[in-house]
Amino acid sequence: MTRKALVTGSSGFIGFHLSRQLLAAGWEVLGIDAMTDYYDVALKERRQAMLSQNAGFRTVNDRIEAPGVLRDMMADFRPDAVIHLAAQAGVRHSIDNPESYVEANLIGTFRLLEAIRAVPPKHSLLASTSSVYGANTDMPYAETQKADTQMSFYAATKKANEAMAHSYAHLYDLRVTMFRFFTVYGPWGRPDMAPIKFTKAILAGQPIDVYNHGDMRRDFTYIDDLVAGIIGLIDAVPQRPASAADIAPGDSLSPVAPYRVVNIGNSESVALTDFIAAIEAATGKTAIRNLMAMQPGDVPATWADASLLQSLTGHRPKTQVAEGVARFVEWYRDYYRV
Repeated sequence: MTRKALVTGSSGFIGFHLSRQLLAAGWEVLGIDAMTDYYDVALKERRQAMLSQNAGFRTVNDRIEAPGVLRDMMADFRPDAVIHLAAQAGVRHSIDNPESYVEANLIGTFRLLEAIRAVPPKHSLLASTSSVYGANTDMPYAETQKADTQMSFYAATKKANEAMAHSYAHLYDLRVTMFRFFTVYGPWGRPDMAPIKFTKAILAGQPIDVYNHGDMRRDFTYIDDLVAGIIGLIDAVPQRPASAADIAPGDSLSPVAPYRVVNIGNSESVALTDFIAAIEAATGKTAIRNLMAMQPGDVPATWADASLLQSLTGHRPKTQVAEGVARFVEWYRDYYRV
């Protein structure tokens, strides 16, 4: 029997790649995307058009926070798995327009939780972010660490999503995995993120803004590695433990709910200057650096401990930055015709 997945944010960067891989594996996919103008809608439309070429894909263009939309989709489609990626993204944008994060991230996720409470799938996987680790400096970040010092409102809404999902998992016995992803990049990426901004400027001979004077490190994770991690987690369904003593060391499984948090990262903290150097190598051009102070809400470094992901799925992200950036730049040149 064909397995079915509901994917929120299906025309977004991650949702597009995930939906495409699920379809290739024989899944039937129902997507929902608001197609907002936070960035170029034409890019989202192109992704959606590519997915729609597969007979196993259907989509609804609507907001997840709209009352009844997700509930009706769940009741009609009855998916085996729900992967919740729809969100208002962006650390810096959350400083200027926090209300959009309340609507999409808080109310939207509440609508999703109510929908899966009414029609429980076998497993619900909800996107979180490495930004929830906030001011933590004990690296690599492990899922069992406390994460109470978020530095941006975006991160705060994502931490709230984790708490909301845990309460629903506990109260209604819903199987929930939250996955925290780390600085995802690759083909079809968002134009507001550094890889496209840097590549566009470097190819045009224009300066790039380098924050904290370049003293930044990120656990850059290639999109294919992230998607493989998400798909691997679909069958790693958390079960409510009989007691805390039944939880393996290093496992983030809740002692009171069938709920777990999992990092998906490359397990390598790479200097921002090295990431820029990889773009320079792939484009054959030298960047003009405009060194700037740290942006409000940002953190100087991220680094994932992905050992729990590996133990649950057998998968560990492994694409090195030079390889991933070369693939990205090749796509960029083709898509933007430069």
